[in-house]
Amino acid sequence: GALPSVVSGLVDLPVIGVPTSTGYGLGGGGVSALLTMLQSCSPGVAVVNIDNGVGAGAIAALIANRVAARKKLLEGGG
Repeated sequence: GALPSVVSGLVDLPVIGVPTSTGYGLGGGGVSALLTMLQSCSPGVAVVNIDNGVGAGAIAALIANRVAARKKLLEGGG
């Protein structure tokens, strides 16, 4: 659950955290990883629900669309 916070502190890009229901030790079905990610104080971390890869993909698509729109605007095409 701490990996998105660590990565977010190292890079200047958005990070999407996807807690999984499987893991090692007492994971509580992903609840502990989810709570750890939600309590992150690192900027740029987006967290989706447990095992929600589709939601993470949707966030990634939104980010990519905003980057593309901004790039188009800066190039004078929009």
